[in-house]
Amino acid sequence: MAKVISTLFISADGVAEIDPDWHFPYFDENMGRAVSEDYDTADVLLIGRETYDSFAGAWPDREAAGGDDAPFAKQIGDVRKVVASRQPLEFSWRNSELIKGDLLDAVTSLKADAGIRGILIPGSISVVQQLLAAGLIDELRLLVHPVAARKGRRLFDDGDAPYHLRVTATETYPTGVIRVVYAPAEAPGKVGYDEVKGQVPTAD
Repeated sequence: MAKVISTLFISADGVAEIDPDWHFPYFDENMGRAVSEDYDTADVLLIGRETYDSFAGAWPDREAAGGDDAPFAKQIGDVRKVVASRQPLEFSWRNSELIKGDLLDAVTSLKADAGIRGILIPGSISVVQQLLAAGLIDELRLLVHPVAARKGRRLFDDGDAPYHLRVTATETYPTGVIRVVYAPAEAPGKVGYDEVKGQVPTAD
């Protein structure tokens, strides 16, 4: 089964809707390497309509300009891009296609495709939220910025049950950004105060 990996820039208070004012000051070579590693896992980019519009409005021009970021722009252009949108789209960016039918059914089919090694979801908060709720995310790769954004859309929306996660990797960068990789985990057994009171600090 192909892995579905979500990669997000996120603030310390959980905002995943990027504001350049709090994001770019923390972008350094370490974050660039992490982003590169994430994209290197993927045969398919799965993105929502807003993310597609943002990417398609920038990366083709950057590729054509031939600057420092042109090789990465070409990499994104060359990869297969599957777009979730409730409205029809006319694609101007190569290797782009619209999901036909239900998002969850489409992702389940992509995961089962033997020709696909990995599926990366950059940004696309709504898509990630739907797939988290359906248990279709295999990894959350978060680049946690040392800032409380205090406004903007958060990754984890309100719901009936918590998402239990286990940490599979962490890195801390000189900028204060923490890279955390999570995988889904089973809920721990029910524990109350009586089970933990032996861990409570004792007075000297």
